Amino acid sequence: MSQVRPTRRGVLAAGGALAAAGTLAACSGGDDGEDSGSDGGQQGQGKGHPAGLVALDKVPVRGAVSATGPKGEKLIVARPDQDTAVAFSAICTHQGCTVAPAGSQLHCPCHGSVYDALTGKNVSGPAPRPLATFAVRVKAGEVVADQS
Repeated sequence: MSQVRPTRRGVLAAGGALAAAGTLAACSGGDDGEDSGSDGGQQGQGKGHPAGLVALDKVPVRGAVSATGPKGEKLIVARPDQDTAVAFSAICTHQGCTVAPAGSQLHCPCHGSVYDALTGKNVSGPAPRPLATFAVRVKAGEVVADQS
């Protein structure tokens, strides 16, 4: 009985197919239209409004939280005072990494850029410009995308 040995090409092709299948499985979110709740209420679309980002009371006054926009945008929602909210793109203007809230600042983990969480302006680091603004308003205690 002869033994069949796989060719290098066959092994590489099989490995590539497995890697692609794993990537597709990891990317599939099983989107059934429901908010999974895995974000602790700090990001994702709210159930009360189609463009809801986060409940206002989940955003600390003079602080910020991460959120996801109605089209999947990575956002930062900040609360300058008790009754208002502002939002910015969470994509660093240096090389596109995602910034994270840290009190009254936003920090880029890639190259150390720092932004003011309430204005989106550069505080330090290599980022060449402020974060892009994202229009929001407060409606019934929830921060919603302003699509007017």
